[in-house]
Amino acid sequence: MATTTTPRRSPALAWAGLGVLVVLALAALAHYLSAAVPELTKGTALAGIGASVEFPVYAILLGLLGNLVLTGTGLRDRLAGGFRTEFFIKTGLVLLGASINLAVIVRAAGPAIVQSLLLITIVFGFSWWLGGRLGLEDKLRALLSSAVAICGVSAAIAAAGAVQAKKEQLAYSASLVIVFALPSIFVLPWAAAALGLPDEVAGAWIGGNIDTTAAVTAAGTLTGEKALEIATIVKVTQNALLGVVAVALTAYFTLKVERSGTTDHSVARGLWQRFPKFVLGFLAASVLTTVYIGLVPAAESKAALGVANDLRTWFLILAFVSIGLEFRAGALRAAGWRPVGVFGAATVVNIVAALGLALLLFG
Repeated sequence: MATTTTPRRSPALAWAGLGVLVVLALAALAHYLSAAVPELTKGTALAGIGASVEFPVYAILLGLLGNLVLTGTGLRDRLAGGFRTEFFIKTGLVLLGASINLAVIVRAAGPAIVQSLLLITIVFGFSWWLGGRLGLEDKLRALLSSAVAICGVSAAIAAAGAVQAKKEQLAYSASLVIVFALPSIFVLPWAAAALGLPDEVAGAWIGGNIDTTAAVTAAGTLTGEKALEIATIVKVTQNALLGVVAVALTAYFTLKVERSGTTDHSVARGLWQRFPKFVLGFLAASVLTTVYIGLVPAAESKAALGVANDLRTWFLILAFVSIGLEFRAGALRAAGWRPVGVFGAATVVNIVAALGLALLLFG
């Protein structure tokens, strides 16, 4: 038996190993570009763009480029065993939980919690409704609604696990997040200054509206130190609610959309099977971080969290590269303009609602 199975398994493992090496090489290049481009463009007309383009852009683009090359050479399917998108994503999101200090949210984020709850409800509800009116498939509109309402790519990833979405749908949602987030880095600080918003209101508006944490940091930095502080608290609060939305989506898709049984036992089993288990790791990491920060000196905890954040960045780069390598455009061509329309309309609602709530709660 061993003599017949080993020859078959060894080539597959070898190709998977080569696939992992391809992912690592492209991830290293993406990481290098995310650090080198801002330095190379500093002091030039492209400095603003160079500083604002984040690692997911380089990772996805390099993954798509690698996809084209490997598909053209006939190697893509052989190497696909090494494109471990799910593992990289889940590990990265657990490490994201390690960046959340729950004590800060409890102490300093009373208005931020209220804003986040209301904003997520309004924007998610609008996006879900409009996606339904335009006939989007339930899994895709769950990803789009989560991404635009909560925290961008991270929320889309969590939603993808909860609703068992296709990888193409996740790649599409992640791309939309990046496309809409990049101009917001410059537009929102300019708009806040033009409207004469106080720093606290501007920060709450930026943190509640821009979908990715790195983009929030960039826009907050352009606006001012106080604005950056408030924007960070608001965005971290939204990030912390990611697990709540994942649980809600799991229950909805199990009980309403794809219910396959009628007994309590089968429903409970379906909930557990569908529930993205890494969300438990995300929550556990947040709790451990909160306890750790309270027990050790500030300098020591800052260094440890810096290591965790670096690891998170690497795993998310690996995930985005893998998404690009696994992407197949055929499944999304039929969707046409509708997902873009839903995401764009929800972004407008997010801008208006976030501004109103920021004025009400932080003004």
